[in-house]
Amino acid sequence: MTDAPVQDIQIEEFSRIVQAIEAEVGRVIVGQKEVVRGVLICVLAGRHALLEGVPGLGKTMLIRALADALDLKFARIQFTPDLMPADITGTDILEDDETTGRKVKVFQPGPVFANLILADEINRATPKTQSALLEAMQEQTVTVANRSYRLEPPFFVLATQNPLEMEGTYPLPEAQLDRFMFKVNVRYPSVTDLVSILDRTTGVDTPTAHKVADGRQIIRMGKLALNTPIASHVSEYVAKLIVATHPEDPSAPPLVKDYVRYGSSPRGAQALIIGGKINALLEGRYNVSFDDIQAVAALALRHRLLLNFEGLAEGISTDDVVAELLKSVEKA
Repeated sequence: MTDAPVQDIQIEEFSRIVQAIEAEVGRVIVGQKEVVRGVLICVLAGRHALLEGVPGLGKTMLIRALADALDLKFARIQFTPDLMPADITGTDILEDDETTGRKVKVFQPGPVFANLILADEINRATPKTQSALLEAMQEQTVTVANRSYRLEPPFFVLATQNPLEMEGTYPLPEAQLDRFMFKVNVRYPSVTDLVSILDRTTGVDTPTAHKVADGRQIIRMGKLALNTPIASHVSEYVAKLIVATHPEDPSAPPLVKDYVRYGSSPRGAQALIIGGKINALLEGRYNVSFDDIQAVAALALRHRLLLNFEGLAEGISTDDVVAELLKSVEKA
């Protein structure tokens, strides 16, 4: 990437690039259109996404296909219990100075110095190692030995985790979950999709995605999304949704008051608005509607709601809470 000014992009080109990316990813991933759309919204926003699903559903393959479709520097980090923070951020090493012949410290960048990071099975690493990503995800900088290094934009982390197997895993703390714009649930394929998956993956030829966009185009598309206007009554609706997630607020519906321990942070509102803007652009509109906010509500809020003991015992899911919020909160 160069420091040349980023030129504006029009909605027609925005739609063309998105369709091309989705088509290339669709060459590799069967079905899962909602999953692909959710991850792509995060990428266009320059934010991070967490993909959750049992092993074998193609989470890693989807991210690899997206990396193939984008001309970006890609790095995969396989999280394991013995992974250390320096394995992610990099570290200082000693090298011989050709001029003086003395040993000097030289910074060796880690895999986080890329544009698209696949953090595979992120919940298998210890909290100390997981936290090594926090600064990079939030500030887009890495600090090693009291020196800060800037990460080159665009930069986004796409992480995967397994929700079932608990042995040898370390659940992500709420502070780190909050840094993911969306949490995307990857579900089992249908019979028809499974047949197509078998046809594609049990033969000699394995389909791959071709590059159709680069980092400069992604930055331009993100700039268009941020500049997309949103009406005051839609912003107010977003604020009402977030406030209603807190059980102590009078506007909270009964499901929230009974089963939610903590509600969403303001980052949830930011994710709703940015996601709504990009969803509107994907639909060919410059204005954000209530439907755009509702389309991304579960993605933006499901990991930002903490259920209490009663909610967990009753088998209530955060998606159930989001659905109730969308029914109960009045539109302006």
